[in-house]
Amino acid sequence: MNPGFQKLEPYPFERMATLRRDLKEVSGLTPINLSIGEPQHPTPQFIHAALTAALPTTSKYPATKGGEEIRQTIARWLAHRFGMPVSAVDPERMVLPVNGTREALFAIAQTLVPRDSRRNRVLMPNPFYQIYEGAAFLAGAEPYFMPCPAAQGFLPDFRAIPTAILDRCAFMYICSPANPAGTVISLESLRDLLTLADRHDFVVVADECYSELFFDEAAPPPGLLQAAWLNGRTDFSRCLVMHSLSKRSNAPGLRSGFVAGDPRLIDAFLRYRTYHGSAMPLHVQAASVAAWNDETHVRENRTRYREKFQSVSQILRECVNVTIPAGGFYLWPEFPLDDIALCGRLIAEANVTTLPGQFLSRTVNGHNPGRQRLRIALVADHADCVDAALRIRDVVRKL
Repeated sequence: MNPGFQKLEPYPFERMATLRRDLKEVSGLTPINLSIGEPQHPTPQFIHAALTAALPTTSKYPATKGGEEIRQTIARWLAHRFGMPVSAVDPERMVLPVNGTREALFAIAQTLVPRDSRRNRVLMPNPFYQIYEGAAFLAGAEPYFMPCPAAQGFLPDFRAIPTAILDRCAFMYICSPANPAGTVISLESLRDLLTLADRHDFVVVADECYSELFFDEAAPPPGLLQAAWLNGRTDFSRCLVMHSLSKRSNAPGLRSGFVAGDPRLIDAFLRYRTYHGSAMPLHVQAASVAAWNDETHVRENRTRYREKFQSVSQILRECVNVTIPAGGFYLWPEFPLDDIALCGRLIAEANVTTLPGQFLSRTVNGHNPGRQRLRIALVADHADCVDAALRIRDVVRKL
């Protein structure tokens, strides 16, 4: 068997199941789950309509490359969203639809990690989405965790990475807005990162699945392709970005996203996925076209999250220091006690489930950046999020 299996850590929600096993939920309180980043806002009806209207296409095999319409739609959306000319993204060579970013974030490592090479490092932020780590191990690589402490705004310091590590880097995962802290990598930092990638010959894979959840309508988060374009890198060399409809359009079950960027890398990834057998069904493509073509529902979605963040943070500030992030739908507050123990108490005493920060981080040089933090996903409706915040406040006040 693949020796990488022996290195895989239990997934955070496996660890949560173990934690819950010995806990008895408090009676009389409806359970509220704020641990999983699964949007609970309803998927817009027009997306369902496009999906069902295209159901007769299930009689046909879809092409792994995706149809011309979805690739053109994605290319136009990217250009508009990130302030590039309409012709900047070639839909024929620079766009590849995928079945959600989780699948693509994992599979890209199989394409980009060389075999029998000293370039066996995959860099990733710490804390991080655990798919990055698993992808590295199962591709035969070793992860290198870039610390993202509060003192750095919960972002990696690319200039602090040792040269010896950069010289062995096959590719680097970045996530902006970040999971879990919601911080955004600046355009200047993205441009500097591309210069670093040229100097040390590695690829940057940008997980931008939270890019459409932001709280200042006048300042949407910048993207990697935008930085590349501004640097004159019009071929997007060394750049791959991944976007999803799961968070943007409240459609996690649709399993629809895309990869875009360097045509050389897109071609290699397409070849891999052709063998992997992961083409997007035609009816999902039709629903995706409808979703990417509409921004009204996305703005409404942001408004709903903004309202929840304001209400919940106002309550939690009575017991803990908490700030509203620039993007995403998570709070990442720090508490003056063990995060695993606190998570257990919130389940046992308040019937509220959150996620311990340690489950999203790795200990490096004796420090775990998730220690004493909880990830609180504000995915439930407004009333439930407010109720959960009141319960959390009451438990923490008693500690």
